[in-house]
Amino acid sequence: MKIAFATQDKQRVDAHFGWAKSIDVYDVRPEGYHFVQSFEFGGKLEEDGDEDKLAPKLDAIKDCAILYVAAIGGSGAARVVAQKIHPIKVPQPEPILDILDKLQEVLKGTPPPWLRKALAKDGEKTFDFEDEEV
Repeated sequence: MKIAFATQDKQRVDAHFGWAKSIDVYDVRPEGYHFVQSFEFGGKLEEDGDEDKLAPKLDAIKDCAILYVAAIGGSGAARVVAQKIHPIKVPQPEPILDILDKLQEVLKGTPPPWLRKALAKDGEKTFDFEDEEV
């Protein structure tokens, strides 16, 4: 499944979704993960409240099941959820690789219901979750 990370430094989840300089996308599976693509958002950012700044970011994450952010506004969160993407806010900057390691371990066991739902969005029907259908 593809996971998106809002980042300023390409190392940590440390950016507000609307103001992120980059969104890095990884593919994660129980066997491992790999980097897919980095979307760059440079130039002069619009004033806060301008919903158009979200359009290219929403397009960048359209194939993702989960979006990790440091912060996200209410309208941004609603638009992310409308695309059936699960936003997760981290309480403090967290290394992307640490999150990927944790996700990989969870996928090896029995993922919680919200993660099974995210996997279903991604079309993952091949995982065996101990008697539970995805």
